[in-house]
Amino acid sequence: MLHHLRTLLLPSDHVERALTLSTTTAALSTGLFYTVSALYFTRVVGLAAATVGLGLTVAGGVGVAASFAGGYAADRVGADRLQLWGNAVQGLAFLAYVLAGSALAFTLVACVAVGARSLQSTAKATVQARWFSGPERVAIRARLRVVTNVFIGVGTVLAGVALLADSAAAFRATMVAVGVFATLATVPLARLRDRVPGFGARMDAHRAPDRVPGPSPMGDRTYLTLVALTSVTAMQFGIQTVGVPLWVATRTDAPTVVISALLVINTAFVAAFQVRAARGTDDVRLAGRTARRGSLLLAAACLMYGVTGPLGALVAVVVLVLAGLLGAWAEVWTEAGAWGLAFELADPASAGRYQGLFTTGYSLAGMVAPALVTATAVDHGLSGWAVLAVVFALAGVSLGALARRAADPCPGELALVA
Repeated sequence: MLHHLRTLLLPSDHVERALTLSTTTAALSTGLFYTVSALYFTRVVGLAAATVGLGLTVAGGVGVAASFAGGYAADRVGADRLQLWGNAVQGLAFLAYVLAGSALAFTLVACVAVGARSLQSTAKATVQARWFSGPERVAIRARLRVVTNVFIGVGTVLAGVALLADSAAAFRATMVAVGVFATLATVPLARLRDRVPGFGARMDAHRAPDRVPGPSPMGDRTYLTLVALTSVTAMQFGIQTVGVPLWVATRTDAPTVVISALLVINTAFVAAFQVRAARGTDDVRLAGRTARRGSLLLAAACLMYGVTGPLGALVAVVVLVLAGLLGAWAEVWTEAGAWGLAFELADPASAGRYQGLFTTGYSLAGMVAPALVTATAVDHGLSGWAVLAVVFALAGVSLGALARRAADPCPGELALVA
């Protein structure tokens, strides 16, 4: 167990180790922020909940634009440089929250923080696409996700100190810690070009004098379709963070403590099985099948959540836990399949732009999902959950079909490409 943990946190590859250590401190920052931010903004800064929601929605729009622009920036300035500066700016923006005393200041800081996070997310995916290859890329993406989930959980536990103190000083100190941890994420990334032979050349492939410019992903119909479909499946995170908590609290007889239990179950399941689920998904056909299976499981989980409304407390808890396990299983499969397709269907000559477009889809899903999940499942009960189930199932089946066509194009498609 200790050897496995050491291998996960301190891998032998210097680039993977830098990405892992950076992810560790960034995830700690995220866990702290998720736990105390709503209380800090409303109780300490004094903003209305609606104002916070509106400001974060505006920031979400900036994040979508930054994800897309980050792909072009990564192909021009180097993905590693963009990730380094994106982390640094995000850390400074988190620290600036301590000084934000008005709705306008809060919204401006949120736009910078979310925009910087989107830039560095695109840059990190591009670093992986440029430095690693084949099965290694998806495996590393999976390990980084495990690290992210575990240390978000650690950050959440640490934030419990502020919740117990329940004072303005404690919340401010936690927000400072959020900024410090986010800024520390830059340290492992610094001077990677000096420490890893060939790394700088790989990141600066766009500057090679004989380089032929790669195509734009905006003209790649297969990749555009992939991004659209994975954006749909990515809305499952809105179910976890918004839909299920509101559903449990307002539409079931289950105790609200089950919300925390479901989050713990999800974190533990992802940590235990994400790497295993990602094995082999560098193969386009297998990636498509994996994404399809995950989406069908996600649809089943939605239906299970939906039937808990009229159930008694004990039965509702049992069904919610089973649905949570099914949803976690769906998550590791849909994510593994999506990563494999995103890497393998991208043109390596335009790695930044392709990964930027893929990340943009996730940013857009994150912005739309809370409102969509609330308007369907939470407001309309089982019928709303059924709508989400159909949407996820159709997206998964379509991903499977897309992967099959991409792996075995028909003669007409081959002639069109030629």
